[in-house]
Amino acid sequence: MDQVIRAVRADEWEKARELRLAALQDPIAHLAFLDTYEAAVERTEDFWKERTEAASESGDGSVRQFVAEAPDGSWTGTVTLLVERPQDEPRFGEAAKVDQTHIVGVYVRPEARGTGVIDALFRAGVEWSWSVPEPAVARVRLYVHQGNDRAAAFYRRFGFVATGESTEVPGDDTAKELEYELLRPVAV
Repeated sequence: MDQVIRAVRADEWEKARELRLAALQDPIAHLAFLDTYEAAVERTEDFWKERTEAASESGDGSVRQFVAEAPDGSWTGTVTLLVERPQDEPRFGEAAKVDQTHIVGVYVRPEARGTGVIDALFRAGVEWSWSVPEPAVARVRLYVHQGNDRAAAFYRRFGFVATGESTEVPGDDTAKELEYELLRPVAV
């Protein structure tokens, strides 16, 4: 893999916006994201600037976005992690019972799929999760649509385990998002 995996920089909002819009146009975007292309394309420059700044290393540390950058400078994939504490209001699903991170916004461009980009992005995200300042993160969680078999297979291969918890998909009370988790390794 000839990609560099790194945190997004605060001034890269235009690239972050372009990658998000590409993700929302993917054929399975309706299963993978709780956002739509139509809504995202209408958001202001200020929205994208603030979102990118918050997810960068210069943000407050409550969210981090990682990107895979090709040698030509293009971005081929992304993953974002949100820090969730038990005292926080839940953003999606059940409230945190332990200090954790929550993986969202997973996307790899079709031409980069199967090249190891997603594995590298997840390694970076999980490593960052374990480095979050005290209180230590006990687990990394994510939700996957019950119909998104390809994503669920990757999560299991990476080591995530279904918790048995689920939540309804907003706007579709017939579909479920299934929770998966990866527990912090126990120090020996």
